[in-house]
Amino acid sequence: EVQLVESGGGLVQPGGSLRLSCVASGFSFSDWRMFWYRQAPGKEREQVAAITESGDRADYWDSEKARRFVISRDNTKNTLYLDINNLKPEDTAVYYCRTQMRGVDYWGQGTEVTVSS
Repeated sequence: EVQLVESGGGLVQPGGSLRLSCVASGFSFSDWRMFWYRQAPGKEREQVAAITESGDRADYWDSEKARRFVISRDNTKNTLYLDINNLKPEDTAVYYCRTQMRGVDYWGQGTEVTVSS
């Protein structure tokens, strides 16, 4: 059974940093591209970043995210990461990891990030 389990969210002050993790199981993690998404309250889910199977290339869905977000992976630990720096209130959202295998989407349950003073 494919499982994606996110963790690392919480309440953070503006300007702070956070590392989100997504532990994968039930499939060959290193064979598949991985993604981070987020959904802010009252908004649609949006893509944040993607990383290739080997981790040699990362893509960010806009330049602002590219400045503050870092996606990475450790294939020896079957774990995907998202480091977020200089957190802003507008980063408040539930963050999800996702993969797609053979046309089927798999999502984690999400981890909630709240940025507030």
